[in-house]
Amino acid sequence: MPEYEKAMRPEDITRLFVERSNAGDATGVAALYEEDAVLAYPPGERTMGRDAIRALWEKVLANGPRFEPEQPLPTLISGDIALTSTPPRDGAGARAQVVRRQPDGSWLRLLDQPEFVPPGR
Repeated sequence: MPEYEKAMRPEDITRLFVERSNAGDATGVAALYEEDAVLAYPPGERTMGRDAIRALWEKVLANGPRFEPEQPLPTLISGDIALTSTPPRDGAGARAQVVRRQPDGSWLRLLDQPEFVPPGR
């Protein structure tokens, strides 16, 4: 895997995700996840493991979507685990991720719920 900038704060992951997605770099997006991470996407499904996450993002990014940065909500940190979240710009639901500090001090996603839909939708 190529060398990528590491997320040295939990909030850095969102910025790096946007940059790498907009560059069409599925390998770079997958590098933001732990080897055994779980991504709740596509909606109603789970994608498990970095290799499967990379394959999913290859398909998604092949369509050339553009992502805009979203202002993160305050991060909750307890030891080496943190909860990050952002409200989508369209106001529909929320996004949340559990990230874990790595031995080198960087952070990677362990659990990713990119879309919460409010009840009744």
